[in-house]
Amino acid sequence: MIVYEVNIRVAASIAVDYAAWLAAHVAEIRRLPGFVDARVFAVEEMPPPESDAEQRLCVHYHLQDRAALQRYLREDAPRLRRDGVERFADQVHVHRRVLEPRD
Repeated sequence: MIVYEVNIRVAASIAVDYAAWLAAHVAEIRRLPGFVDARVFAVEEMPPPESDAEQRLCVHYHLQDRAALQRYLREDAPRLRRDGVERFADQVHVHRRVLEPRD
């Protein structure tokens, strides 16, 4: 099992609209082959940021294996990412990484 982590910074002015879109987006991804689970987390910075102009979220997608991730990145990610970019443009900033257990 691996974790595909998506860290998101959202402009506070669109946070409610983005949260609704993200819930549907995550539900769609969960239904794709190879995905086992997904959870959305609110991120609390330590220490807190000086401004509350952004909301931070983190999504952990659990996949069966790296092959499932590669299939997603090749076949589904471009379309799904494009939808978010077209809707929210520069009001959302995303950083992705893969977490692989070592134990």
